[in-house]
Amino acid sequence: MRKKTLMIDLDGVLNTYNGLYEENYISPIREGAAEFLKTLSGKFSLVLFTSRDTGLAQKWIDEHNVGRYFAGITNVKKPSYLIIDDRCVRFNGDFSALLEDINNFRVWYKD
Repeated sequence: MRKKTLMIDLDGVLNTYNGLYEENYISPIREGAAEFLKTLSGKFSLVLFTSRDTGLAQKWIDEHNVGRYFAGITNVKKPSYLIIDDRCVRFNGDFSALLEDINNFRVWYKD
């Protein structure tokens, strides 16, 4: 049986990113992230989804010893079961509610 794919964002999900972007530096891994990835990889095919340079992202996953959990790295949205991201809003079929969610959005680490 083929595993469903999960795309997981790097900054703000797997690392300690706090909104201060540096082009050539990726913050350290967030506590609990490696265990989270290990658990998910048993059931899902994981793809690292990042807007960063994929070579730098590969170096980050290698340095944090989590590369074995990922089937790949991309900066392109690909078919997947779910996308896990710190900057997203779920569309529930109601555009009015979506507009309200957009207007009231705050990334979790800014609260």
